Amino acid sequence: MAHFETQTYQSLNLTETDGVLTVTLLGPGKGNAMGPEFWDELPRVMDDINRQPDVRCIVFRGSGDHFSYGLNVAQMMPHLGKMTTGTVVADQRAELMDMIRQMQSGFQKMHESPKSVIAAVHGWCIGGGLNMIAAADIRLCSRDAKFSLREAKLAITPDIGGLQFLPHIIGQGLTREMAFTGNDYDAQFAERTGLVNHVYDTPDALFDAANALARQIADNPASAVQGAKRVLNYSLNKSIEDGLQYVAVWNSSQLQSDDFSEAMQATAERRKANFNRKISRGF
Repeated sequence: MAHFETQTYQSLNLTETDGVLTVTLLGPGKGNAMGPEFWDELPRVMDDINRQPDVRCIVFRGSGDHFSYGLNVAQMMPHLGKMTTGTVVADQRAELMDMIRQMQSGFQKMHESPKSVIAAVHGWCIGGGLNMIAAADIRLCSRDAKFSLREAKLAITPDIGGLQFLPHIIGQGLTREMAFTGNDYDAQFAERTGLVNHVYDTPDALFDAANALARQIADNPASAVQGAKRVLNYSLNKSIEDGLQYVAVWNSSQLQSDDFSEAMQATAERRKANFNRKISRGF
């Protein structure tokens, strides 16, 4: 059983069941809009999660009728507006860049986490919400889901990971279309382009499917799943040869693991293997 910090987060709720952790966006703004609490709490939540070896898979979802409306402009303007009005001097620009880097860090920690991350999207997934799910390993949605990389309509550039993650998911052309137009896209588009793996008729069916998929992942030996994510992440900007060399080094250790020996023994004895399902903190 995982042990998390005793503090209560304002923007996120954590519920763990036998290695599957559900993280629910709470807002506190309408549509789970991402305000100061969210940007402060998500990096700390991810650090806390990554310290828990018993957690093997994470499901991110929204509360209420939507995944997230994205950036809570009203709540964030007091933090951004004081630095962006008038002439921006060097120290103000540096402060603003530090704020952006802090906002980026939560999604980056999701992408780099040794845990598998599933995003279950229903309703609207706008701006920061789309940037967030792009950092996940697997995305699912319900039929009512709508997606928008809306930043262009706010006269800004998506700056919290979407432009880095999305091209590897849906390709350069579609990422550029979404970013340049700021248009809205439905679940059919998301499935057709590979933004999501599967579409479900209702939010309830979506959440059931996300939990079932997380259970399948969590029931596998942690070292194998962790290794696959590590190799995939490493290979994103590397040559095929570099990736093959890296996985050879990684798997040479796995082939000497207790889990591998147990898998071979269980196969020979025609029984279910009893794997170590704790995630290593070293990643």
